[in-house]
Amino acid sequence: MTHLAPLLDRRAASALLAELGFPCAPATLATLACRGGGPVFVKFGSRALYRRSDLVAWAQSRLTAPRRSTSEADAA
Repeated sequence: MTHLAPLLDRRAASALLAELGFPCAPATLATLACRGGGPVFVKFGSRALYRRSDLVAWAQSRLTAPRRSTSEADAA
């Protein structure tokens, strides 16, 4: 039998992201699922479910390069 990684509903996905330092409300995940730009998800019936690895990859992809000041973004 293959081991399947647990799938997280939006509330659990939001809690995981917050625990990792990426606060994101369940409502934000729902909006991004409709508009695009959010983490990859699968559907089970009408329910969106997320894999931990997809959530982490999405959150990390939204990080900027390290900066020493806010003005560094303007200089680039």
